[in-house]
Amino acid sequence: MGEDFYCILKLISGEEIFSLVCADNEEEEILILQNPVVMKSFNNGRGIFIKVKPWVELSDDDFFIIKLSSVITMTESKEQKLIDIYNNYINDSEDDSAEIYNPDGGKVGVSKEMGYISSVEESRRNLENLFKDL
Repeated sequence: MGEDFYCILKLISGEEIFSLVCADNEEEEILILQNPVVMKSFNNGRGIFIKVKPWVELSDDDFFIIKLSSVITMTESKEQKLIDIYNNYINDSEDDSAEIYNPDGGKVGVSKEMGYISSVEESRRNLENLFKDL
């Protein structure tokens, strides 16, 4: 196996992927991608934001093998900001996977980390009291 490096790949399908890549030295026709993601940058009035999502959304696999013939170009990324965003996303998604999965039809319970502060009934009472005082 070759040495791992962070890489931006442009595929013949038009997709741009950011991933930790290992080029197989024994068989030079394939690339091994670890946790490939798609990154999109958005610019609004408050700054530039990067949206990160998995390349293959419905898979639980971490490693993917692609043929080198599917790649138009690839470049090693040494930009620490992108690498940090990638690593934070991978670490966060690994931590959240146990919390998000729920065998009860895919529904996820609300927690305080999601912004849950009070029940609907308690909020309604507080709002009614607030407007009654006016």
